[in-house]
Amino acid sequence: MTTLSEPQAHQHAESHTRLRVMLMLEIKDGAQQRFLDVYEKLRHQVASVPGHVSDQLCQSINDPRQWLITSEWKDQETFLEWVDSPAHREMVKPMHGCVSDTFRSLRYSILRETSAAGATGTRKPVEVPPGLPRTVPAGHVGPPKAAPGPDGVVRHALTFTVKPGSEHQVARILSGYASPKAEVDEETRLRRTSLFMHGNRVVRAVEVIGNLGDALRHVAMQPEVRAVEEAINPFLEEARQLGDPQAARAFFARAALPAEHQAIATAPAGRLHRHAVLYPVKPGNGDAVAALLAEHDDLATADPTGPVAASTVFHREDTVVRLVDLRVPAEADPAAALGVAGEREAALLGRLLDLGAEGDLRTVAGLGAFLAARSMSPVTDRSSQDD
Repeated sequence: MTTLSEPQAHQHAESHTRLRVMLMLEIKDGAQQRFLDVYEKLRHQVASVPGHVSDQLCQSINDPRQWLITSEWKDQETFLEWVDSPAHREMVKPMHGCVSDTFRSLRYSILRETSAAGATGTRKPVEVPPGLPRTVPAGHVGPPKAAPGPDGVVRHALTFTVKPGSEHQVARILSGYASPKAEVDEETRLRRTSLFMHGNRVVRAVEVIGNLGDALRHVAMQPEVRAVEEAINPFLEEARQLGDPQAARAFFARAALPAEHQAIATAPAGRLHRHAVLYPVKPGNGDAVAALLAEHDDLATADPTGPVAASTVFHREDTVVRLVDLRVPAEADPAAALGVAGEREAALLGRLLDLGAEGDLRTVAGLGAFLAARSMSPVTDRSSQDD
């Protein structure tokens, strides 16, 4: 989607190639959510313009004020006809109040395209219905596809909220059941399940060797697990009906918290301390927070003497959870537990988060206060006997 008027100096030459348009913007401080709300309305209007193929909205991982809008068009003529029209100028007016600077607009003809399979050609964009996480393809009827980490283990998480005041009851139910059988079949095994809570939010992280979908279906069919799920149903903020296949699929799609990034150290780990942090992400900054944490963890796990042995960043929209295995207790190294490498990274992360009274991530006291406020409480951590 291309927005905002800019000086036009183009030639309406005929073209039979598709057009890629990139518009770089700087969004005013405090106007990001308003910008996202306006964009959400505009993108549906632009999608109906003849010749429009697709669009993307991107945010810089280094400076959350910098944004990029890219769009693809059938050809130059259809784009230029629209961008010069009074309808376009009227359509983008609501966005002007959010933008402090328009750096430049770039336009390129698409000459070659390589798909994930390596073939050249055009890929039809997939529309994801509202409410489904972007990692779940439209029409997908099972658990989302997940790639193994560097150690060959597939990681995935589910998250949901319970009614305030019921947290202790829910924690007791979720920690008191018998572990299901780990072996699913010759190729798939449930390796580990870790469950955490922060306030009324529950996060269940699973590790699977083999097929994630087969493992989750196997667990869901176990009588002890079904009894637990039924027991916590009355406490959920959003009702679910796991006995109805369609309703169950919808719930697990909404609850999916995919593993955005996995980092594993190659050095022997020894005894590890598992820790989870729920980050208070400012609206619209989930992608940037996840990217910063992933960059930190790649560097941290590359140090064989460092405190971080393994880390997984789970992310969907503005929900970001980092599950980390440390060689030391979290309190002994708050920076490692939180994924903060230095003053610059602390300042960047601090701008993306709603720190409130939790302080400044650039100070030892601030790191300690943030760790205490945002650490998730462990409820249960179960591993198969073979590990």
